[in-house]
Amino acid sequence: MVRLINGILYFSEGIDKTTIPALTEQLALIFKANKPLTLDISGLTELDSAGVAFLETVQDQVKTYSKVVFLQGTPEHLKPILKTFSSALLPKEEQLYKPRYFEKVGDSICLAGQSFYAALVLTADILYWSLIGLFSSKNIRKGSFVQQGLLLGLQALPVVGLLSLIIGFILSLQSAAQLRNFGANVFIADLLAISLVREMGPMMTAIIVAGRSGSAIASEIASMQVSEEIDALRMMAINPIRYVVVPKFHAITVVMPILVSCAILIGELGGLLIAVGYLDLSLQTFVQRSIDILSLKDIIISLTKSTFFAWVIVIIGSHYGFSVKGGAEGVGKATTDSVVASIFAVIFFDAMFSLLYL
Repeated sequence: MVRLINGILYFSEGIDKTTIPALTEQLALIFKANKPLTLDISGLTELDSAGVAFLETVQDQVKTYSKVVFLQGTPEHLKPILKTFSSALLPKEEQLYKPRYFEKVGDSICLAGQSFYAALVLTADILYWSLIGLFSSKNIRKGSFVQQGLLLGLQALPVVGLLSLIIGFILSLQSAAQLRNFGANVFIADLLAISLVREMGPMMTAIIVAGRSGSAIASEIASMQVSEEIDALRMMAINPIRYVVVPKFHAITVVMPILVSCAILIGELGGLLIAVGYLDLSLQTFVQRSIDILSLKDIIISLTKSTFFAWVIVIIGSHYGFSVKGGAEGVGKATTDSVVASIFAVIFFDAMFSLLYL
């Protein structure tokens, strides 16, 4: 039972799972008219784990109107029970700090800055070791250049060729419908040649290579990073950039302009089908107009853009591969992020080239 005397709650007899309901009713009546601050349990004879939890509940109820709650008169034979079942002695969980909105924004900016700095350092390393690799084949696998050239170039040619044919066909078909209304059928060759050589050829080829080869580069390096193969190379005094990235950099530098040239020629073939079959142009007229409208500057711009896009794809894929964290999930995330970043970078730099050379 429980009694209130001079602001002190006296508990007597026992507190266990059978007596707690009655004690709860008594305390409800007491707390309606009084606010005790001290609990005296010197009269307790029995106590179990439910009783300990009940006493802590009463203390929490008193804390609602007072910061100080005294528990006095604990019998010696009940101290081990209190020590065993009391939640106050359990280690308290630290409350995680929740950053505010501007703190999150600042943290994101800092992380982006660190990532950009790491990408710049990686770019410098790749360019340096690629230049060194032209004169020294140390720490470079024999035949890796040819192997990477076949993987990044030859195997990508069917996809690039098919999409270029479709793009050239669609561009010509949509343009032909308007040019035919004005009797300007012959200008289909001019329009298609300029658009494919200066814009669509390099950009679409780079996007395809970014999705196909860029993801392969990122996943390969990320897998090596997760499986600690990169650390193993460093332990053997082998520079991982020189061993893994440089062959890819050299290979894609060579094969990318070739892929773009093939994409332009195949795209012209798709346009030729529309020009000859829909606009009744002759093969000789279409080819001659396409050659006459192009200048050496257009070809140089196209090849320059394709080479630059190739470097961007390799650098971004390598950056995300080396910075991967976690296991298989991290590899997948790094691969996805590298493809998205590569495609965005290709489109962004294509716009910059367009503004620069117009």
